[in-house]
Amino acid sequence: MPFPLGHTAIGLAAFETARKSDSCGSRLGLFVYITVLANLPDLDVLAGLLIKDNGTAFHRGPTHSLLFAVIAGYLASRIGRWWRYIPRLEFGVCTLLIFSHVAADLLLTSAPVSLFWPLEVHWSLGYSGWASVLHQALFQSVQDLVIAAGTVIYLFALRQVRGSVCVCSGIFAQAPKRVK
Repeated sequence: MPFPLGHTAIGLAAFETARKSDSCGSRLGLFVYITVLANLPDLDVLAGLLIKDNGTAFHRGPTHSLLFAVIAGYLASRIGRWWRYIPRLEFGVCTLLIFSHVAADLLLTSAPVSLFWPLEVHWSLGYSGWASVLHQALFQSVQDLVIAAGTVIYLFALRQVRGSVCVCSGIFAQAPKRVK
């Protein structure tokens, strides 16, 4: 299952694929906002840890649904207008970033997600305390490294086709062109 690194990489790929303009603003702020939105559905793990000391208590429920992606995407697109430190992203882009998490969990894991909540709800089973959640997120995901490597290759190819990649432009900087 993807952990924060994998979800961030998938979110970056989704953002770069969907973005329309070349004006990127603060790359660090944009990267942080993309990371937050791409990992937002896993707030249910934090809620489970805080309320029941069990990260799986509420996992894969309402926050892993289309409805959550739409509502949270709308709020995320509005927040940039209210607070100047938050990058302004369109509703569709914010929704795509949040839904990229749900889609990754749906496609890359065998556990069900509550895609059509409130019509259906699926909860994760088992127990994951603080130590377990932190250990998994930081050290147990080889799949995240594969996802990140695939994202780097994809962004490099996208850079070759488009000529620019917004968030990761420092990584894929082209050599200066020679003037004849």
